[in-house]
Amino acid sequence: MAAESTGPSAGTPVGLALVRDAEVLGAEPFFHEFIAGMERVLVPLGVPVLLQVVATVAHAADRMRAWAEEGQVQGVILIDLLPGDERVALVRDLGMPAVVIGDPVTAGGLPAVWTQDEVAMRDVVAELVAGGHDHLGHVAGPAEMAHTIIRRRTFGAVAAEHGVRTTTFDGDYSEAAGVRAVTALAGIGDRPTALVFDNDVMALGALHEAARIGLAVPGDLSLVAWDDSALCQLADPPLSAVSHDVQALGVLVGETLAEVLSGAAARVIMAAPATLVVRGSSI
Repeated sequence: MAAESTGPSAGTPVGLALVRDAEVLGAEPFFHEFIAGMERVLVPLGVPVLLQVVATVAHAADRMRAWAEEGQVQGVILIDLLPGDERVALVRDLGMPAVVIGDPVTAGGLPAVWTQDEVAMRDVVAELVAGGHDHLGHVAGPAEMAHTIIRRRTFGAVAAEHGVRTTTFDGDYSEAAGVRAVTALAGIGDRPTALVFDNDVMALGALHEAARIGLAVPGDLSLVAWDDSALCQLADPPLSAVSHDVQALGVLVGETLAEVLSGAAARVIMAAPATLVVRGSSI
């Protein structure tokens, strides 16, 4: 269903078909804050946000087709895209207004809001190297996601510039992934002394597992989370984190989508990059 260029239609939702394990989503604060930010812009315009949690990209594409066929939404938000993601071509074929939360290359010419993850990762690596760490670990999000690829590539490249070693651990944003990363350290002879995580929940899992096996944080192991929800600030010790205002990001996406629904031309908006907030979990 293509939107009219006169502006958002009150009473018709915008859709977000989110590919996530429901259990992981329930523990992850990011999307609660993100949607709250979008609603601050869209709800006063009479536009609700319709969230559908699905298991695969194919299911997300099917959901968007059904939304278009049934006229259920006037636009969509695309997030956690893959390189060459089928959903980019799909929304074009459907004539469905869309905003991508992701890098401009992955967005493929669609309107996009990009958080400049490469800038934040570069700063984190530089800070850890300045703190004396010469072997860094990265506990990444799902490997197929475009923003994970960007973070991993930047992590490795910046570490190489500084002449420090790296180890990468695959993750899925779950607490269990953080536990697995710390458990795996026992099998590494000259292990990383600092771990950077792609979300808060994995970092919390690592913090709890480190305490269980007797690794002092930050004395034996420094931890840096990503997103900086209240979970980081309430942890013991409080987690250092790549911090950005997730609700403000949601507001920016909501404003961009409202512009698109009013017929604005596609453009890329660079959100302010996240910054490292150092707390008790890192040295």
